[in-house]
Amino acid sequence: MDELFDFLEHHLPKILLVVIVAFLAWVLFRAELLFPLLGTIILGWIGWKVWVHYVQQDFISGIEWVLLEIVPPREVMRSPKAMELFITNALYHLSFKGGKEEFWQGAVWFWHSLEIASIEGQVHFYVRSPSRLRGLIETQLYAQYPQAQVRVAEDYTLAVPEISQNSEWNGWGCEFNLVKSEAYPIKTYTDFGLDKDPKEEYKVDPISPVIEFFGALGKNEQAWLQFVIKPAGATGGTKHKRDWVNQANDTMKDLLRPYTRTQRGIEEGETALEIRAPKFYDNVITAMNMKTGKLGFETGIRLVYVAKKEHFSMNNRRDIRLIFRQYAKPDCNELLRINSAQADRYSGVFSASPKTVMMLANRMVHEFRDRAFFHLPLRHHIFSQKYWSWPFPTFISIDGIIKAYIHHHTFILNTEELATLWHFPGQILKVPSLERIESKEASPPPNLPT
Repeated sequence: MDELFDFLEHHLPKILLVVIVAFLAWVLFRAELLFPLLGTIILGWIGWKVWVHYVQQDFISGIEWVLLEIVPPREVMRSPKAMELFITNALYHLSFKGGKEEFWQGAVWFWHSLEIASIEGQVHFYVRSPSRLRGLIETQLYAQYPQAQVRVAEDYTLAVPEISQNSEWNGWGCEFNLVKSEAYPIKTYTDFGLDKDPKEEYKVDPISPVIEFFGALGKNEQAWLQFVIKPAGATGGTKHKRDWVNQANDTMKDLLRPYTRTQRGIEEGETALEIRAPKFYDNVITAMNMKTGKLGFETGIRLVYVAKKEHFSMNNRRDIRLIFRQYAKPDCNELLRINSAQADRYSGVFSASPKTVMMLANRMVHEFRDRAFFHLPLRHHIFSQKYWSWPFPTFISIDGIIKAYIHHHTFILNTEELATLWHFPGQILKVPSLERIESKEASPPPNLPT
């Protein structure tokens, strides 16, 4: 009986709402008004969605973007914790937007792109953000890395105008997704002991394999890596993204449900939960609690490898897929390659043609250039592979008809995970192709004659 009362207490409003809606539908059906009303509601919903998309795209088209190249200091003595503070203070912009701003002016929360690029083996760090935030980004970066240098750069992706059968460029790209729920973290710099600031010769920096691989590329080869981020909770994501901490807590409760039981309290009606988790879950539970204890960003990760056709290396194309293997934490989470621009993208039985593969690589380059993960153009929504899965793309993809666009996946990474994936390597990494500030800058002594 107690269970029945508990059920009614939690679900009675929903039951009453369903009954009322069903009664109104029956009345309207009898009066032959149901279908006209439903048609009006559906058309109104479609019109509202199109309007919001239009005003948001109009607002986004007015944003002036700036690409900032960051040259690391000669000696990086700080742990990735410094980069975590930079990401927290400079890039987490979340505030309330009223209905007029959001639905009439189309205002959206800004997003940013943290990037690493190799141009013929020369490795560069970039931040792409709205130009109005440039001052904040520079001050917060200098606060953590006083000897670094920030300068405005041209968009390096413009050097590759097109990938097609007639162009001189070939390419491959992919995106990444988490293997498990985003409640589970990947391996971070704390797991490598970098939060303890060990001596330089004892550091094991997980970003070193990425920089080494990028620095080994040869003439007419390029590799681009981007982390497009937006504060978790900003409008434009799903409810799942906005309530990610609660979702993570629910995931933890589901994990521990077999080891949870209810105990009666001393007083009547008093209950308490007792959880006896097995020892092998200690690491997982601790890691999940640590993740939700820091700010989260909705994140999309994209990787592109391009080269002149005569220099395009299939070995490099295969090897570049593995640059995130060091972040795998088998009992928690890891990053998995998805949406690759290759012959099985549209395949069910037959592989895509070389022309289609070129088209996929060309799309990947342009999506990288647009830093496209949030507020996508309408064609990405209508022709998404989320709705047009195989075999439909094969049958409707005759030349001249739009092929379905890959469906982008975003997920939550906290500031510690982002700082692990994107930070300046220490002095232990002696890669000559990574530009650094060659000399230290210091303030003049105060006793100089005037």
